[in-house]
Amino acid sequence: MNILIVHAHPEPLSFTTAMKDHAVEVLEKLGHQVEVSDLYAMNFNPIASREDFSELSHPEYMNYALEQRHACKNKQIAADIQIEIEKVQKADLVILSFPMYWTSVPAILKGWIDRVFVSGIFYGGKRFYNHGGMVGKKALLSFTLGGREHMFGDHAIHGSIEDLLLPIQRGTLAYAGFDVLPPFTAYHVPYISNEARQQILLDYQQYLHNLENLPALDFPKLEQFDDKLYPLG
Repeated sequence: MNILIVHAHPEPLSFTTAMKDHAVEVLEKLGHQVEVSDLYAMNFNPIASREDFSELSHPEYMNYALEQRHACKNKQIAADIQIEIEKVQKADLVILSFPMYWTSVPAILKGWIDRVFVSGIFYGGKRFYNHGGMVGKKALLSFTLGGREHMFGDHAIHGSIEDLLLPIQRGTLAYAGFDVLPPFTAYHVPYISNEARQQILLDYQQYLHNLENLPALDFPKLEQFDDKLYPLG
């Protein structure tokens, strides 16, 4: 497979970065082609703005999504965005590597999504979920957090981790058409021993070895009928 890892951690010595490096090593040994977008190292600009387009179709009032469509059609999108779009288009699997911030992704990764998941390619009109632009590709989350595993669950203090991940797994990745694989979650990372961190890396290695056998998460699908889209179950 062609695999793109989009990595978002400001500290090169972090355990999240160690997980990313370990993933590259393991996946390449398995024969995959791996590319990394290290957003902090790239100094990636996360701010969606008029500067993302060499020309606006409606300069008097910018609708960002509509300008994305226009710019993609007319090859007027910023070079840094185009480079990342092409990386995703090349990839069979996209791995988002990050520390969880406030039950979400870091701002730089959210900005990467805002700018790179362009309307007209990733989504737009009837192009969403199993009709989305990324149908046939897979994606997964690989992330660290400070909370303990027992803090997450239907009756736990933070609620279920699945609910916390819905905006990124369902509302972003599945919405764009990706088959979303179960996430790899590293709990309580800032507070555990080095031995415990090494065990997480071993667990991650086993997870990566089993990628081909991981079933996609079950999200509703849509069928097209009379120019309308209806949910299937």
